[in-house]
Amino acid sequence: MLPAALATPAALTDYLLHFVREIGIPVREEPIPSPSFLPGLLIDAGQLVVDRDQLLYPGDILHEAGHIAVTTAAERHLVGGNVTEHNPEKEGEEMAVHVWCYAACVHLGLPAAVVFHPDGYKGASDWFIDTFGQGQYVGLPLLVWMGLTTNDTYPRMTGWLRA
Repeated sequence: MLPAALATPAALTDYLLHFVREIGIPVREEPIPSPSFLPGLLIDAGQLVVDRDQLLYPGDILHEAGHIAVTTAAERHLVGGNVTEHNPEKEGEEMAVHVWCYAACVHLGLPAAVVFHPDGYKGASDWFIDTFGQGQYVGLPLLVWMGLTTNDTYPRMTGWLRA
């Protein structure tokens, strides 16, 4: 359950954007003229672009931020659009994004359902919530390899952005 202070979409959006900015991911808030992969969100040159009028699920902010976060610092400025569409090697990073998002939810004191909402994840949102909730962290070896956490300390992160 969400804390009362975050019960409105606007309050939750503010909270998530504050976190994303705080960890060093640039955010632009502006209208998005064409449909995007996730409503109200897109990644442009390593920056998260948010259109509050189109945003359906504030938790998607963390998912898109996760794509930026797990990309190397040297390549981060190149990330944009549908991250995996023309970049098949990025498909594996999706697992790292999922486990990164779960750590962010824990850090922020939010239920995993904020990110893993029923209208996303190809019907597997309950599976992610249950699996992570049972301490089975699919994708954790990738975050460890990226230097963002350790097997012993996860879901506490040692860093939020890949070097």
